[in-house]
Amino acid sequence: MSEQVDQQTEKTNTTGGCTLDSLFAIKVGMTSYFDDKGDMHAATILKYEALVVSQVKTKEKDGYEAVQLAFCPKREKRTSTAQKTHLKAAGFENGAYYVREIRQKLPDGVAVGSKVDLGSLKVGDVLKISGRTKGKGFAGVVKRWGMAGGPATHGSGFHRRPGSIGNRTWPGRVMPGKKFPGHMGDRNVTVKNLSILDIIPEENVIVIGGPVPGAMNSLVQLTKV
Repeated sequence: MSEQVDQQTEKTNTTGGCTLDSLFAIKVGMTSYFDDKGDMHAATILKYEALVVSQVKTKEKDGYEAVQLAFCPKREKRTSTAQKTHLKAAGFENGAYYVREIRQKLPDGVAVGSKVDLGSLKVGDVLKISGRTKGKGFAGVVKRWGMAGGPATHGSGFHRRPGSIGNRTWPGRVMPGKKFPGHMGDRNVTVKNLSILDIIPEENVIVIGGPVPGAMNSLVQLTKV
């Protein structure tokens, strides 16, 4: 029990570190949020995990500037030797479930092992948020693209089929981009112009106005615009 309290205290201690233009968080779900005026907003709750700088990339050494972040520690059983070696300087006893990179101009005071301040974001900031949508498996054209299909009665054998896909003698081929059945969802999507309704630093919670792509417990990236 004491270990869990210590881990939670370490997570909430995210102030006093470096600030970045982009952060990562875990999507918890959606709820209704009431502002100071009593107006209700559809909102998405994000859980901020303590981000630790695991590598600093420079133009001289790597050809570009970037900050590599590691978060959500792994158990020793699930960590490879390479991960342990790479993240040892950042203060990780074992590996991390997430290691992500943010390309930007290096901020002042950034160093391996330093934590990223939740103060990088403020209430009212406008963001673009990227996430991976839910995978829905193989889907036909009616579900995937919203096509109308054909008649449902009078002996029609054309119900949910895509219909003709070809052309006449010229050009005599299927045009690029033709919509077909296939794998639906499970792709990276970015939603722009989402604002921060509230930040609860003691609970590491960020409240975003509107829907955010991705399933519950999925990783999303928040970038200031």
